[in-house]
Amino acid sequence: MAYVDIRSIMAILPHRYPMLLIDRITELEPLKFAAGYKNITFDELFFAGHFPNNPVMPGVLIIEAMAQLGGTAILEPGSQPTTVPYLAGVDKVKFRRPVTPGDRLDLRANVLWARMNIGRLQAEARVDDQLVCAGELSFSIVSDTRLFRLDASILHS
Repeated sequence: MAYVDIRSIMAILPHRYPMLLIDRITELEPLKFAAGYKNITFDELFFAGHFPNNPVMPGVLIIEAMAQLGGTAILEPGSQPTTVPYLAGVDKVKFRRPVTPGDRLDLRANVLWARMNIGRLQAEARVDDQLVCAGELSFSIVSDTRLFRLDASILHS
């Protein structure tokens, strides 16, 4: 599949600014893998307090970026907008180096398995081809018709 731009990502995931942590998906094969990136800029909200004189992207947000990309990979084609992939577990995660303003956080998620409404994937984040973070993420896929109703009510108002 060709790249997925930010508008299409927002059609797949419910996340919005400032919590949408993927700028573009460069490869996507549903239920197999996804690759994409997040451009890290100095004006990210979290840099104001993490840390003022030494800006470093919080590790939990690196995991969240990997999880968001993984969520796009683990969804069945056509299942959006009424399903939401919730992060259910984080295992074997290791951090190798900090992520700072000016970096491009390259992300990759490989689906290990998916059954019914749960799944597991291997995810990694890199900067300049150096491993930043890697681990296994588990998902629970929840049917959330409230999101669908909310979007529909906006369209009809």
